[in-house]
Amino acid sequence: MKMIELYPPGERIATGSKTFTAASIIRFAEKFDPQPFHTDAEAAKSYVFGALCASGWHTCAEWMRCLIDFWKDEFHRLRAAGETPPKLGPPPGFEALQWLKPVYAGDTINYSLTSVESRPFASRPGLILNMGTAEGFNQNGEPVLRFRSKILEFE
Repeated sequence: MKMIELYPPGERIATGSKTFTAASIIRFAEKFDPQPFHTDAEAAKSYVFGALCASGWHTCAEWMRCLIDFWKDEFHRLRAAGETPPKLGPPPGFEALQWLKPVYAGDTINYSLTSVESRPFASRPGLILNMGTAEGFNQNGEPVLRFRSKILEFE
C-alpha cells in the first residue's frame, strides 16, 4: 500500500494536538531559542507579541512529534487490519515555512497534514516523494503554522 492510496490528495489528516504551557515554552526556549519573549513572561510584555509565546521552532518540533506518534499508531492499525503499511523514510526537507500567529501559554494547537501529490523521487530510483501541506491551528481555528512537507517512501 502506498501513502497516496491511504491519504488521497486534498484529504486533511488530524495528526494530534499539543497544549503549550508557560513551563514547556520556557524549557524549550532556554535550550534552543533563548529570546526574552520565549523565556521571560515579564520581559515578553514589552515585545511585539505582548506576552510569553512559544518559539516557532517549538511549534514545528511538536508538529513532528505528533506526526511520529500518529504514524506509529497508523502503522499498528494497518498491520492489525492485515494491510502492509507504507515504509516511510526520513523527510528530505520542507519549504515555505510560515509562523502565522503567536502561540501563547494555554493555547492548544491541532496539527494536520494534507496530501498534495506523490511522485517517484527523480534522483533515487525506488523512492517515492510525497508532498503535503503541514498545518497547526489554535483552539479558535486560527492557523498558526504552515509549511510544505516532504516525506520519502520506499517502494
